[in-house]
Amino acid sequence: MNAETLLTRDRPTRDHRADFPGLAGGWSYLDSAATAQKPAPVIDAIAKAYGEEYATVHRGVYARSATMTERYEAARARTARFMGADSANEIVFVRGATEGINLVAASWGAANIGAGDRIVLSALEHHSNIVPWQMLAERVGAEILVAPLTSDQRIDEDRLEEMLDERVKLVALAHVSNVLGGILDVARMAKAAHGVGAKLLIDGCQAAPRIPVDVSASGADFYVWSGHKLYGPTGIGVLYAKAPLLDDMAPYQGGGSMIETVSWESTSYAPPPQRFEAGTPHIVGAVGLHAAIDYVDAIGIEAIDRHERGLARAARDALHGINSLTLFGPDDGTGILSFAMKGVHPHDIGTILDEEQVAIRAGHHCCQPLMETLGVPATARASFGIYSTAEDVEKLVKGLSRVQRIFGS
Repeated sequence: MNAETLLTRDRPTRDHRADFPGLAGGWSYLDSAATAQKPAPVIDAIAKAYGEEYATVHRGVYARSATMTERYEAARARTARFMGADSANEIVFVRGATEGINLVAASWGAANIGAGDRIVLSALEHHSNIVPWQMLAERVGAEILVAPLTSDQRIDEDRLEEMLDERVKLVALAHVSNVLGGILDVARMAKAAHGVGAKLLIDGCQAAPRIPVDVSASGADFYVWSGHKLYGPTGIGVLYAKAPLLDDMAPYQGGGSMIETVSWESTSYAPPPQRFEAGTPHIVGAVGLHAAIDYVDAIGIEAIDRHERGLARAARDALHGINSLTLFGPDDGTGILSFAMKGVHPHDIGTILDEEQVAIRAGHHCCQPLMETLGVPATARASFGIYSTAEDVEKLVKGLSRVQRIFGS
């Protein structure tokens, strides 16, 4: 099947590019894995929430505050349905996946991981799923183990299972690699972790915008993702945790909203999820996230997945013809494609492509240990979204051919 046939078959029922004001002027935006552009319905919802609808939540007794509180909590319920949680009370709004992981490390981790215990990560993890666990391990005397990659650059799930024993208290893994695009078998990892009494945390930043997520069916204990990668606003993210775990976790921060009573003698805390949302929350962020989820669901996450994979396959097929390029990650991964050109730094690739109105990512992608594993200082990365087109792929290939000519690689 040729690339054009793939793109025709996997194209959504309509062209969604016109929904995104940030793409005006023929710009080929191939950096969706870093942050996605925002559709007009999300922008409109944010503007309205900051305008004629704005009020605080959970405190005011006046009508507009009550209405905004309903909208904020409706966003929580919508998020729970989107990711298959059993209850809205299992959803904690945070600033992003980074804060979600730090919350789990500081609250659940500090109470359940101690000297001699082990935390298992993988070689492809984002710094946000490495550094919080390093900080915890250094503080309590725990040990971090790192599962290797397979020959096609996926997490080696067989080897990871062999690393598990009763000393392991937590396994923390990416559902989809932000560099390589491969997909983890979350249900398998949950079963393996639970088999030795450990918990499983999943970094779903690249999965939630691209593939179906069902946390209840998968068995994950914790699942985090960021709204801005799912066509929503920045500053809002999601931590899912099974209800019994949240019930047992101590607050992460102290302040308003997360309490029941406060006196000089003692303080009692609100039940989850409010216990973990100290201070005035990102009200408008939650409203924007709700609009983004509605937008994605109206298209269908499966349709988005097919569309992005079709573009990624077409790009891989075309780029295989450039001999100086090394392509990373499995061929059947999601809409994320990283590559390196012999003799050319990824930053130079990104600069020249920018002259062609093609925006890609260049650098270590907050995955320096993975770069060491791959044997490169950095990669260039093209990542697709619902608004990406066959023309974007053509411009990428054309731009890389120009890079090759300029550098004689």
